[in-house]
Amino acid sequence: MATKFPHLFKPLELNKGRVVLKNRALMGSMHTGLEEETKNGSLEAMAEFYGARARGGVGLLVTGGISPNNAGRVTYMAAKMSTPSDRDKHKAVTEAVHAEDGRIAMQILHSGRYAYHHWAVGPSPLKSPISMVTPKALSSSDVEDTIDDFVRSAELAGEAGYDGVEVMGSEGYLINQFITAEANKRSDKWGGAYENRIRFPIEIVRRIREALGPDFIVIYRLSMLDLVQGGSTWEEIELLAREIEAAGASIINTGIGWHQARIPTIATAVPRGGFAWVTKNLMGKVDIPVCTTNRINMPSTAEDILREGYADMVSMARPFLADPNLIEKARQGDEAGINTCIGCNQACLDHAFQGKRASCLVNPFAGYETELKLAPISDDLRKSSKVAVVGAGPAGLACAVSCAERGFETTLFEKDADIGGQFNMAKRIPGKEEFFETLRYFSTQIHRKGVDLQLNRAVSIEDLDAAGYTHVVLATGVAPRQVSFPGSDHSKVVSYVDVLCGKVKVGKRVAIVGAGGIGFDVAEFLSDPEGKGLTEKGPDPGLAKPSALEAFAHEWKIDLSNSTRGGLAPSDEAESDQTHSPREIFLLQRGKHKVGANLGKTTGWIHRTSLRHRGVNMLRNVKYVKVDDDGFHIQVKGKDQVLDVDHVVICAGQVAQRALWDKAQAKTSGDTKYFLIGGSQEASELDAKRAIDQGTRLAAVIETARTGDVFNQPVPLFVKIFEKVQSFIKA
Repeated sequence: MATKFPHLFKPLELNKGRVVLKNRALMGSMHTGLEEETKNGSLEAMAEFYGARARGGVGLLVTGGISPNNAGRVTYMAAKMSTPSDRDKHKAVTEAVHAEDGRIAMQILHSGRYAYHHWAVGPSPLKSPISMVTPKALSSSDVEDTIDDFVRSAELAGEAGYDGVEVMGSEGYLINQFITAEANKRSDKWGGAYENRIRFPIEIVRRIREALGPDFIVIYRLSMLDLVQGGSTWEEIELLAREIEAAGASIINTGIGWHQARIPTIATAVPRGGFAWVTKNLMGKVDIPVCTTNRINMPSTAEDILREGYADMVSMARPFLADPNLIEKARQGDEAGINTCIGCNQACLDHAFQGKRASCLVNPFAGYETELKLAPISDDLRKSSKVAVVGAGPAGLACAVSCAERGFETTLFEKDADIGGQFNMAKRIPGKEEFFETLRYFSTQIHRKGVDLQLNRAVSIEDLDAAGYTHVVLATGVAPRQVSFPGSDHSKVVSYVDVLCGKVKVGKRVAIVGAGGIGFDVAEFLSDPEGKGLTEKGPDPGLAKPSALEAFAHEWKIDLSNSTRGGLAPSDEAESDQTHSPREIFLLQRGKHKVGANLGKTTGWIHRTSLRHRGVNMLRNVKYVKVDDDGFHIQVKGKDQVLDVDHVVICAGQVAQRALWDKAQAKTSGDTKYFLIGGSQEASELDAKRAIDQGTRLAAVIETARTGDVFNQPVPLFVKIFEKVQSFIKA
């Protein structure tokens, strides 16, 4: 059954053969918010989360970052492992994983100057570009105490049942801060020469190995490409890797980019396996296994990496949010059944940085395994219920598949010839090709779960009532909002729908009205220098082609030779060698705020920077006056301008399609229960995350026949406390 991916399923020996992993897949560390949520003194939700991934066949799991002491916490209430009480909470986690024949390591992460609290520490009193406080410099004795805290944390992890720990030495956290001269200005034995600056991580690994013995797994997350000015050279990275191996590490994992780096590292903009070349440079330089990471979201990509000798092991984190059974499905050769991570960041990383529990846009069950299991459906209800879902966009697809999974007889109506709704436009945007995978997954599930899919079928309330459905879910979506200003009916004025569907051949000079998510998508579509729009093919299944990697590195000024400090292209090349759009584009918004301010917290800057690279003109505080044969007449901050453009693309929002809902509400009789979800419920901005979440949650509780708080995600107590503390500080 494993022959399709023989390298992925080849066992891996660690610690000179004392430990054998069943495959080469590592579930990489990511903070979920479950690390702080206890119930009855244990981390039950976290246990269910990792237990599910162990059940799905992952060779080795790594938790989100856990601090070794108070100072190392990322936020005031973030998780730590420093006391027996902390240890005991984690026993439920390790027991759940071991019950599924899995192995799990706890990541020890000290945030250093990246901390969002006022007792932050660092090697030197230097504030980071993304932090709110200047850290206190650790004294020499403080450094020794911190090393002891790392070791004590590892010991407690072992007592809690963890099979190992990962020492977080990358992404710009405390250990990284010690390693680079930019953040470490010390003059004692922990600073100065490079050999002194790396003493801190070496001592941590050496003392953990001494304390925990030869069978304990010790992973070291090494920053192999800092992507910041003043980062490490490749020669320094090789030296550190050899010293970490000598200190007793079992695996060297790859870290890419500090959090302050202005280069995308895990978003969809990164080609699949786009940083595996970095890890390959270390292969053969150490004798212990080397693990690569970032944008490896399908088993074909992992297999290519392993077969071609880029790494001994592959780390996937968010792909296991999207599908906890990814590895088991790969073992069975069931790629079509994998719910693929699309690299959107919207429900995982964005949530983490907002203090919310992490989940997944394409799999709302992620992180909510316990809550969504709390709505059991009786056999009698299954037998007596017929569910109709109208509209096969993201909300309708999620609801129909989830209802069928729960045993309901489910029919899905779609007036168009294909499923997908707004996804069919999103997948055409360069950088969003992963939406092809989501539609492939839903198409597969519709077939496997027995959903009766009726395409090219517009239905009426009378049709639905006559068919005897007990529950009808209306996911009828949105339509583009119409604009009204002089000349809005001019032949130059077109809708984003016509542009993205290829109904209009757009000219060389374009104005885009509206700088929300759709406006940015249209700007990406029209400014792409390679003209990749309107593709009917998804991403290649394996490792990205060299041409895709070179184009990415060119746009973001990454040194593929890795000969420069930090891995950044020389500044003169970065300044002179820009990527230009084939069109002159004006992206306009009426508001005074920063253009794109409402885009995703962790991806908005990528979209803004990418458009700047391409020379897109982004204007705010714009008043739309008229369109005529001379062009688009506007006012910018009260000053008149005429944009000599060939087309004006309207991206001014959407309106909900509620005709069926209104008719259902006007009914005076009937037992059918009607629900409204997705864009047809709220069309303020296209939001696939909310749509899929609503569809999934509605299916889980459809027997209650109420919409009330079904869609509200619970807010962890620690988040509420953190928000109150932050409000107090600001006040």
